[in-house]
Amino acid sequence: MVYGRYKGIRNAAWQTLIDFHVTQLPVHVLRIAKTAGIRVLKNEQAQMLSDNQCGLSILIDAQWFVIYDETMPITRKRFTVAHELGHIFLGHALKEGYHARQFEGAHPEDEQEANMYAIQLLAPACVLWGLNLHTPEEIADACAISLSSAQWRAKRMEELYRRNKFLTAPLERKVYRQFESFITEHKREGDSRK
Repeated sequence: MVYGRYKGIRNAAWQTLIDFHVTQLPVHVLRIAKTAGIRVLKNEQAQMLSDNQCGLSILIDAQWFVIYDETMPITRKRFTVAHELGHIFLGHALKEGYHARQFEGAHPEDEQEANMYAIQLLAPACVLWGLNLHTPEEIADACAISLSSAQWRAKRMEELYRRNKFLTAPLERKVYRQFESFITEHKREGDSRK
């Protein structure tokens, strides 16, 4: 992915955390959706997901809806809602009137961007750094995300730790300040890497 696009997605996730006054982990995606006026429904209520879909976002008469598969594990439900919020907040063009997240298969660029937004929203790097989290298990536990998502995030965090690339952008510093009380209260002592 082109760095400029990555930066825009990262900044959008930071701006969401700022705009919706998120101050602790795990991030409450349903609270963000509710505050934004987005209705989140279980597929049991909406009956809109096909067999290979775990979520979708749809615009009906100026009202956004996020529908998710309620049979998934909680970590996957949270990621799916965050992913769908990514489509909405990143302004992705609707295809046939909606965005859909599939369980498997090829992921077009919009899907990759929504995934990136979701992980940036649910596991903000500056907060993980402030908490001194390194391992996938620590990240999964703190952020209430799946171990596979946490493994991906831990790999990226390794690079950021190596380069010491934290609090370099104004939005990132703002997110960090917003989480500062939480970080102070929950920071792990020492280097937690195994």
